[in-house]
Amino acid sequence: MFAVDDRTRLALATFGVALILGSLGDMLLRATPWGLNVFIWTTVLVVAAVTLARVWNVGLAGEGRWFLPLAVLFAAGVVWRDSITLGFLDVVAALVSLSLAALWGRTGRVRLRGLSEYIIGGFYTGAVSAAGPLPAAVQDVRWTEVTQGRRPGQALAVARGVTIAAPLLFVFGALFVAADAVFENFVIEVFDIDLVDIFGHLFLIGFFFWISAGLLWLFLLSREPGGFSFRRPNVLSLGITEIGITLGLLDLLFAAFVFVQIRYLFGGAETIITSAGLTYSEYARRGFFELVTVTALALPVLLVAHWLLRGEERAHRRVFGGLAGAMVALLFVVVASALYRMHLYTAEFGLTELRFYTSAFMFWISVLLLSFLPTVLTGRRDRFALVALTTGLAAIVVINAINPDALIASTNIARLEEGKRFDPKYLTNLSTDAAPILAKAMPEIGERHVYPPYEGPTPSGETRTFEGPTLRGELLNRWSAEGDWRTWNVSRQRADRIASQLDGGLR
Repeated sequence: MFAVDDRTRLALATFGVALILGSLGDMLLRATPWGLNVFIWTTVLVVAAVTLARVWNVGLAGEGRWFLPLAVLFAAGVVWRDSITLGFLDVVAALVSLSLAALWGRTGRVRLRGLSEYIIGGFYTGAVSAAGPLPAAVQDVRWTEVTQGRRPGQALAVARGVTIAAPLLFVFGALFVAADAVFENFVIEVFDIDLVDIFGHLFLIGFFFWISAGLLWLFLLSREPGGFSFRRPNVLSLGITEIGITLGLLDLLFAAFVFVQIRYLFGGAETIITSAGLTYSEYARRGFFELVTVTALALPVLLVAHWLLRGEERAHRRVFGGLAGAMVALLFVVVASALYRMHLYTAEFGLTELRFYTSAFMFWISVLLLSFLPTVLTGRRDRFALVALTTGLAAIVVINAINPDALIASTNIARLEEGKRFDPKYLTNLSTDAAPILAKAMPEIGERHVYPPYEGPTPSGETRTFEGPTLRGELLNRWSAEGDWRTWNVSRQRADRIASQLDGGLR
């Protein structure tokens, strides 16, 4: 008999659970497009982590524990919506939630973390996940106690022998198979296996085992990592003169641009045509993404300037607050100009996925600009990071509720009904989230062709005009669900049912 302390037992338990998660990840997540499989795997991971914590009396008193159900919620978004872009955002939000739960699930307050702590903590979580089971194997498992006794020692020796022999068997076996066709046929007949398929399974099992072991160790066994805040070295600090000149000149540049934009915003089409020599569509198309970039860069500039400022004197902080507040006010005009351009462009050419998500990003940046004033400028910089995190996650929830592809479809269908310019290819690029809207509009869509007619040779050598696929046919083909239960998704299932009804049940 031998005794193993609780820390070693918990570490070995995490290895076992991680191996189960690895096998489950290979079984579930190899099937694409992702749907129910992501929700099941994330839920099992969260339940396993909480169960291990309760069995081994690991206290979960940190604020990060509340992000565990959020991870499951965002994984459910992959089951709800079919949009690739939205699915990517849901997966990223689930990973962020798991990272925060692993970091500060046992101890710590998420509300009082600075922006640098979130960023450095994210890199730390990634590094620990990349280390996999190594931290637990090195720090927590007392191998001398595990190997005490005859049977455990023999089992461990056998495991080591198999581990050493496996790569050697593979290398020499592969060489023999490549060297002799008869031996190759013998191996195929004896084992009757697909080596490529086997190694694909082993890779996925190993990958999900590795990251699961790392996350579970961080969540259950890691020592308190302490603060991740990066204190500003004195050598990097700047006075109000340098910061003031920089922000003042930027304010002047922004003000000059805003002065010109106000004329366009309130002058209408006539002002744009006479002053700039541009049509509405040309004005809208030019500069939108540049303005998005300006807005996205200005906020980090303000945060870095505030971080670098030596704020010993209250007067200096007031000067900074005035200059930064002026820039924020000017940035709102820049945001208004960008959104106005997008409104004009959408009215002229319709709504697309890129235009929707870029506009949503601008609204989120506007919220962050508003929160900059009562947080950073009032000395509560750590609160800004929490606002950025919560509003970012909330924005993804709101976008799921909006259903972007359905909104894009309804906007473009409305343009079709009004007789405006309409490109049917926009609709074929949408996911099955838009299926109910497009199904109702089938009478208006009719038998429009996705691509214009083209000329080509016939088998007899003659040249004739060919019609491309119809929009209706393309949509019905895309809506036909062919995946298994692992890829089940609410939108895809509903679209398949709609396609069957529109096809008269003949598919």
